[in-house]
Amino acid sequence: MRGFYIGRFQPYHNGHHRMVEEIAADVDELVLGIGSAGDSHSPRNPFTAGERIMMVTKAVKDFDVTTYAVPIEDLDRNSVWVSHVQSMSPAFDVAYSNNPLVIQLFKEAGVEVRQSPMFNRDVLEGTEVRQRMIEDRDWESLVPDAVVDVVYEIGGIERIQRVTASDGSEHVASDDDPNPC
Repeated sequence: MRGFYIGRFQPYHNGHHRMVEEIAADVDELVLGIGSAGDSHSPRNPFTAGERIMMVTKAVKDFDVTTYAVPIEDLDRNSVWVSHVQSMSPAFDVAYSNNPLVIQLFKEAGVEVRQSPMFNRDVLEGTEVRQRMIEDRDWESLVPDAVVDVVYEIGGIERIQRVTASDGSEHVASDDDPNPC
């Protein structure tokens, strides 16, 4: 059986890792969808799809499951999102998610969805990891060692600190700003 699990993985952290470990016990193969694949170099999405593929591929190599990392760009059209995911991914039998919208969209498309417990969600979330990177606080303990290596290899700390730094102007780009430059 082949499963599908999607995340932005900005960055891939120990919560994701525990989820993949749980899923790996259920399936023979796992497709890891790299969500928001077209976004990078921003405070919310500092890493490129390729960098996140490196993170997840290196982090899950020791699990006893064949994995495929597939970039999935945002569509902004929820009604056709599942067919978009399916067109970008190897065929899968079951999707794994705890995101209410993702669950709803897969269920409406007739795809079986399984949920899994969240692991230490108050700390193991991308926002917390990124904030610790920005503030030069311990973030390494929140991600697999392979992810630490990738972040340092790509200069990820310097990047996230730079893209979140203010230039002193009054205009602050938000996720909703169509022209953040």
